[in-house]
Amino acid sequence: MLWSLLLLFALTLLLPLIPYAVAYVNPDAGGVPNPGSELWREVRHANVGTTQVQGVDSGVLISEYGERWRQYRMQQLAPWGAMVLGAMVGIFIVYYLVRGKIRIEDGRSGKRVRRYTTTEMTVHWILASTFVLLALSGLILLYGRWLLIPLLGASGFSVTATVCKLLHNYVGLLFAAIVPIAFFLYLKDSLFNLKVDGRWFMRAGGYFGGEEPSSEKVNAGQKMWYWVAMLGGFVLITSGLLLDFTNLFQQGREWLMGAHVVHTIASIGVIAFFIVHLYLATVGVEGALESMVNGHVDANWARQHHDLWYQELQAGQDSTVPKEGLKAGGTHAGGVASPLVKD
Repeated sequence: MLWSLLLLFALTLLLPLIPYAVAYVNPDAGGVPNPGSELWREVRHANVGTTQVQGVDSGVLISEYGERWRQYRMQQLAPWGAMVLGAMVGIFIVYYLVRGKIRIEDGRSGKRVRRYTTTEMTVHWILASTFVLLALSGLILLYGRWLLIPLLGASGFSVTATVCKLLHNYVGLLFAAIVPIAFFLYLKDSLFNLKVDGRWFMRAGGYFGGEEPSSEKVNAGQKMWYWVAMLGGFVLITSGLLLDFTNLFQQGREWLMGAHVVHTIASIGVIAFFIVHLYLATVGVEGALESMVNGHVDANWARQHHDLWYQELQAGQDSTVPKEGLKAGGTHAGGVASPLVKD
């Protein structure tokens, strides 16, 4: 009986290895398929078994597309995005060191021109603040593994990533509401004028030397930023909603992975252009930020950077406009901004 038990035990160990031995001795024989491998291959493609969980892809226990997406995100998407953003920051650091701040050539005149209304400034700052929060939280989720885990540790980064994910999801809803408002609010001034804007592009806005080309209230570069921000914003909203409300849209894993890739590429592109906008609006051009802080700009700034708009304001001055309207920086009938206002 003892020998029988030992023989049975030996067979139990050896029989499953026979197909591998045959395949090793004679590789061309094809061998015997491994039942375990076949089972997991079927499971991977969700061709066997049932599940009580209802929903798209609920029966998929192992997603081969998920591994491909993870490798693409870690090995290509994140590194290329970092190179684009890093290059953009580096370019403007060098540009500032070489070019310096663009000053008001004739100095400040002591007179101001109304450039934006309270509504326009409010929408701008809501849009800007939500975008910055989304950009920072998204970048932390994308690059925090490499940058923050060494500083905060795994547990610290886990808390940070959780907060960023919740912030990203809820602020994204406010962003989705403000982008359409901004689109229609700034649309009129952001339509391209082929003649004027074409010349502006040909001279690169005068940023690399030479006389600054003529421009309207919004120059060609600002118009380009508007269209990148708005169209990119709509792409981010659409892809973000697909990622946030997976059960609502009932999309499969492939759709979600595609939405994530599109969302990341669009965000990198918009952030790259935002760096340009942020530089020019703050340290790049003297007096630019004032237009969105108090709604006014210096008259010499307007004449230097937006001469066609300034000429329109001058031509639109009407002596019949009440003085109190001028002091308040109001608008004429027809929406023409008020003339010069003394500080």
